Amino acid sequence: MSARRLARIGAALVMGATGASMLDVAVARADEYTDLLDILLMKGNLTQAEHDGLLAKHLHHGHVPSPRAARVAASRQVAVAHHTELPGPVVIGGPTLDPSVLQARQAAASAADSARMAQAAMLSTQSALDNGSVVRVDKYVAGKGLTFRAGPIDINLSGFINGFYTYNSPAGGMPVAGGVSTGASGFDSSAVRNGLLPAGLILKLKTTQSGIDLNAVLGMYPGIDNAKNGAFNANTGGSPVGLGTAGLDFRQVYITAGTKSFGTVKIGRDLAIFGGDAILSDATLLSVGSTGSNASPGNTSLGRIGVGYVYADWIPQISYASPVIAGVQATVGVLQPLDEFNFAGGGLSAESTQHSSPMVQGKLTYDFKAGDLAGRIWAGFLTQHQQALTGTDIPATAKRGATVEAGEIGAKLTYGPAQAVAYYYRGSGLGTTGLFFDGIAANGRKRDSEGYYVQGMYNVTGKLKLVGSYGVSNLYQAPGENSTLLVRRNESEIGAVYYSLTDWLNLVGEYAHTQSDAHGPNSASDNTASGGAILLF
Repeated sequence: MSARRLARIGAALVMGATGASMLDVAVARADEYTDLLDILLMKGNLTQAEHDGLLAKHLHHGHVPSPRAARVAASRQVAVAHHTELPGPVVIGGPTLDPSVLQARQAAASAADSARMAQAAMLSTQSALDNGSVVRVDKYVAGKGLTFRAGPIDINLSGFINGFYTYNSPAGGMPVAGGVSTGASGFDSSAVRNGLLPAGLILKLKTTQSGIDLNAVLGMYPGIDNAKNGAFNANTGGSPVGLGTAGLDFRQVYITAGTKSFGTVKIGRDLAIFGGDAILSDATLLSVGSTGSNASPGNTSLGRIGVGYVYADWIPQISYASPVIAGVQATVGVLQPLDEFNFAGGGLSAESTQHSSPMVQGKLTYDFKAGDLAGRIWAGFLTQHQQALTGTDIPATAKRGATVEAGEIGAKLTYGPAQAVAYYYRGSGLGTTGLFFDGIAANGRKRDSEGYYVQGMYNVTGKLKLVGSYGVSNLYQAPGENSTLLVRRNESEIGAVYYSLTDWLNLVGEYAHTQSDAHGPNSASDNTASGGAILLF
């Protein structure tokens, strides 16, 4: 017998001698094997049938071998050493390596490999997403637009489109200079037009550089009706003549820079501070309200402009908004000064074109929530010095000036399905309808003005909403003035129903009654019915 063969037989005998102890280990591991099968079942690596089959085999073969079985196992090891093939399971100095055990071990190894591969894929995917060249899309929220993330930059696109069929019926009356009612026109009118809002496409870019939060906003607001050149540009009454084109109001172009601890600085063209919350809280933003001109509609209707508040307008500005502390925020800014404008016509009001100082506006807001009650309370101010006033009763050689002042206060409260808005303003030289429209009389003296509106809203269901509102704007005569044709009061009552057909699309039906009264006997009123839709994305 060769030395090599003797070594093989010796090794086999040694392995056989240690077999009993290894069998004991195998028995001790019986529970571990059962646990392993349960884990593989939960992970999905084994079906229930495979699990039950392997467990049955394990329980059948998992008993402790008898001494005879141990001797047979040892003889098998010798046979292996002599390259002798024996039928049945092979024992290598220990317990029988049952096929079910091998299958379970292979499944466990496969599961481990799968876990390692999944982890590697996850790390690779995360690395790819962190790459600045990958564009990601945030989860869409209805009304908040689409937000894309390209590296460190957030790109948001949002907007709205609306259209209404509007029928306006004058209730009669005589012309009122500076009035907003169409009652004196004497003719019914039909129009397919925009409401208080035109259409809008708003692009917002946002990033953080050197610890400073930066934003850039560009808002484009086209109408659906033909545009007409005039003093109010895209807001001038339209021109319903063939071959016309719609107007584009690029009213938002601004940047902001700031931090949470410092606050935010805004530079560019945006909605003004004074009167901004009044129009943003107005439910007629989503409808028509008072039409203004319905026979030749422009980019927008009036809504409640001039019948409850003075239009805030979109004005070039440099403003600062403080951090929000306990719900309180202060905002102040210098804005492009605007001319006094003779909106009433006929030489009834003074005008100006010179400005040595800016317009200054500011406001204080308080946002709160207490249980089911949430709301905002705000107060604002405006001041501007008007120079070189010209009017029919002001001598050409006179250097007449006036300082315009105005204040406002408002509240918007929400409780469950109900919402209420109340707003009041008062000014000296402020005018009515638009900023500094008819604010100063032809004699150069300031006119006082005031107005308010109240609004109630109730969500009948998650989709159906009812709105009712009433508003007034008053313009008083200046000292020494007697202008009987000048508007004294504009007022309107509005009722509307809104139905959210989808997250994007809202159907709107509305009725509005508008009346204008002069300081003399003249008065005019009209009734308007509107129906249409507004889509916000």
